[in-house]
Order: sequence, then C-alpha cells, then structure tokens
Amino acid sequence: MTRRRSSLCVLVLATLVLLSSCSPSHGTRIVVGSKNFTESFILGELIAQQIEAHTHLKVERRFYLAGTYICQQAILAGRIDVYPEYTGTALTAILKQNASGNKQDVYRRVKDQYEHRFELTLGPPFGFNDTFAMEIRGEDARRLNIKTLSEATAFAPHWRAGFGYEFMERPDGYRGLAATYGLHFAEQPRIMDLGLLARALKDHQIDLAAGNSTDGLIPALDLFVLQDDRHYFPPYEAVPVIRAQTVQQHPEVAQALAELAGKISDEEMQHMNYAVDGQHRDAAEVVREFLRNKGLVH
Repeated sequence: MTRRRSSLCVLVLATLVLLSSCSPSHGTRIVVGSKNFTESFILGELIAQQIEAHTHLKVERRFYLAGTYICQQAILAGRIDVYPEYTGTALTAILKQNASGNKQDVYRRVKDQYEHRFELTLGPPFGFNDTFAMEIRGEDARRLNIKTLSEATAFAPHWRAGFGYEFMERPDGYRGLAATYGLHFAEQPRIMDLGLLARALKDHQIDLAAGNSTDGLIPALDLFVLQDDRHYFPPYEAVPVIRAQTVQQHPEVAQALAELAGKISDEEMQHMNYAVDGQHRDAAEVVREFLRNKGLVH
C-alpha cells in the first residue's frame, strides 16, 4: 500500500471512529473541538475557557480531531458545537473556491457560504493571520542569500521537502504552490506529522518544510520563512466556527467569543505556541495566563 493510500485509510478510520463514538451535543453542554496541531489545540482551549468564564454552560473538550475535513464533518453532524478554523482554509479546502481576495472579502465570502450551505456561522477573527510558511534553515538562507520563494526555486532541485498530509491534498497546497513557482525537489516530498516538521528541518532530515507563520519554533530553531512574493496563499485569519443552532439556543456563547475579537496578534500567538511546543508548558495554563493579561478573566 502506498504512503498516500495508507494515510487516506487512517483518515477514513478516524472519521468513522469520531462519528460512531460521539453523541450530538445538547442541553447545557457545549462541545469544543480542535484540529491535531498545537495552535488549534491552544485556540480550542481558549474558546473553552472563554465560554466557561462568561457563561453558565458546561464545556466538553474534544481536541486533536485530525484535520480540517474531520472537524467539518464533526460540526455538521452535531458532534461538536464550535472549533477554530482559518478563513483561507475554509475558502479553499471546504468551499473549493479560488484563493483570492483581501482578508475582509475572504471573511465575508466564507461567512455567507457557511451560513447558506452548512448552517454554520463565523465569529469575529481572533486578530492574527496564520498563513502557510515555507521554511528553510536560517543558516541556509544566510549562506545562499535568499529571502523569497522565487529566489529559492534555483536551489530547490537539491533540496528535500517535507509537508503534512493535508498540505499535499488541499487545493491551496503543494500542487498549486509548485505550479505557481515552478518548484522541483530532489525527490518526492515526504509526508510527515505537522509536529515533526520543524525538528526534521533543523536536524537536516529535510531542507524545506510547509509550516505555519505563527509557529513558535521558527525563532527558537533559527528557521527562516521564505516570502510568498507571488502571493499564492490567501489570508488565513483564525476564527471560531459555530453551529447556528448552538447560537440560537445559547446566544451567550457567541457573545463570549465576540469578546476575543482582535485580541491575539501574530506575535502573541507565536509566543503561546512556543510556550507549549518549546517550553513544554501546559496549554491550559498558557491560555489562562493570556486571558488574565487581556483582562478577560479574573
């Protein structure tokens, strides 16, 4: 079985397990989900603590639900009520639309389509944009004197690339990026767990990785983010996606999450990611500290 088919089987199995083992949310219980990487887990915890602090509702956490498609199926099936998503991801991976437009336009398009097609709504953006980051080692960027993806194309044929499974499959992922920049690598890109990419790059197992721009390990490991000078990637504003039924039954949930609007800068998100990934701090405590500093909890 090929690596791609094996990964697909794992994805399908995870979906079946999720949908068979969870019952729809109801009553006074709000179920918060997240994807299977640090930042999504932190944002899920942030959503959960904000709801707990500002409502009388009980919160159940169902984190690390694989990737985008699993979370989308879970919220459509009523297994979760809310989870953190990114506008560019929703636009391209879920809605299958072209990755174009400024951040306000992308947000409006996603919000309108989610409400019309899925009976889901978007809360206000948290404040930061977590775009895909094509990372190389800082030492290589300085030695080769390159800053952009266009400049990197001359060296890519000697490099090994590492990407997450979702990046290889998404319409805003590898194939479009390679076509836009004419990228060719020394071998077929390796499909790796998102949590392993930065360390694999630092340890010379790969030479280029598709990470996230707010990854806390970028400065810690002296990695360098190549500029997307042809503007391939759309805006990826982080937002809460909420079931419309949940908002109707519990408008206080939407009100609590609205208080998080614009509260997280790119640097603050990167700091929280590093606290968990680099310093190995407890995510719940990192979130509590952030909310206290913002005056959102006492």
